[in-house]
Amino acid sequence: MTAPTPHPSTEGRTPYPVGLLLAGRRVVVVGGGQVAQRRLPALIASGADLHLVAPATTPAVQAMADAGELTWHARPYRDGDLADTWYALVATDDPAVNAAVSAEAERERVFCSRSDDAAAATAWTPASGRDAGATVAVLTGDPRHSAALRDAIVDGLRDGSLAARQYRSHGAGVALVGGGPGDPDLITVRGRRLLADADVVVTDRLAPRELLAELPEHVEVIDASKIPYGRFMAQEAINRTLVEHAKAGKFVVRLKGGDPYVFGRGGEELLACAEAGLPVTVVPGISSSISVPAAAGVPVTHRGMTHEFTVISGHVGPDDERSLTNWEAAARMSGTLVLLMAVDKIGAIAARLVEYGRPADTSVAIVQEGTTAAQRRVDATLGTVAAVVEAEGVKPPAVIVIGDVVNVLAAAFQR
Repeated sequence: MTAPTPHPSTEGRTPYPVGLLLAGRRVVVVGGGQVAQRRLPALIASGADLHLVAPATTPAVQAMADAGELTWHARPYRDGDLADTWYALVATDDPAVNAAVSAEAERERVFCSRSDDAAAATAWTPASGRDAGATVAVLTGDPRHSAALRDAIVDGLRDGSLAARQYRSHGAGVALVGGGPGDPDLITVRGRRLLADADVVVTDRLAPRELLAELPEHVEVIDASKIPYGRFMAQEAINRTLVEHAKAGKFVVRLKGGDPYVFGRGGEELLACAEAGLPVTVVPGISSSISVPAAAGVPVTHRGMTHEFTVISGHVGPDDERSLTNWEAAARMSGTLVLLMAVDKIGAIAARLVEYGRPADTSVAIVQEGTTAAQRRVDATLGTVAAVVEAEGVKPPAVIVIGDVVNVLAAAFQR
């Protein structure tokens, strides 16, 4: 048998791109270090009959073996390990071993990727990423350049700036999308992708407004706060708007601030669409109840200080017969209280908490327009918060945090 022909430099070589369908086929990875750790998840996802040859592995790779996702041969490579193999990847830190595996692959006509020497390989591993069922793979010969191009393409697909809208897999229906606390970068990847694919967007004042500027001109944007209500209550009008547009064959995104199910009436909207026989997708969002305090330097929990936090809607005060909150129980809890929609009721709420046992000197932080460029934080105590809110002119939207956690990171944030 003749010896393998020396491989030329990678410069000027044009790889032939192809997607390998490896499900059920034997694939061998030689080496159990960091390179293998990065490459194995994609091979596992392919459904390959995966064999790892290495005397030792990283803990993460061993966990894959322990879970039965691959077969680990805990020994050094031996000639013959590539028998009946469809694809091989060699990733050891021993050049002699890498060369021996590469030589066997050449003899057995097995395509082989090498982490140490692309010029000696017969296959290059692309920089790859996935989004919405599509796999993006980039080959340039320079791993860093490939990764940068991959990231740009995948990011474009995820944020909607690079899209093939006419090929969308969904038809008419409704998506309830949590837009996060206000910063447009804090919407989820899935939420941004669905927003880019919408025919109609029904939004409200707490949704990230900057995202609307990115929508194509043909998209109809409906401000939920300006829907003509007539004899309907506001929420009934919004529900009807979602149903009517979806029944007209449109894909409708209901863009909401925070999370659809955290005081967002997402459940009511889902029920209305379900009763109309419409498919509904729910995309969770980052709730302002935890993200806004975090952005202002307040962790809602802290080890050794609190074992719970409670999120309460303050849109009705303690004396309102519509209130469903057990304020006495809230006052007696030792953990953090987070109040949403409570700016104009904070005086009555603070007085009730003090009445039921919370110390008047309990720390309070009010964070207005959290995560946006207009964010500001005002500090007070339960005894002073009503006067401070009035004196500082605090306006909604604002998140109010009550408890010892308010000051735990203060020194770090002042540095």
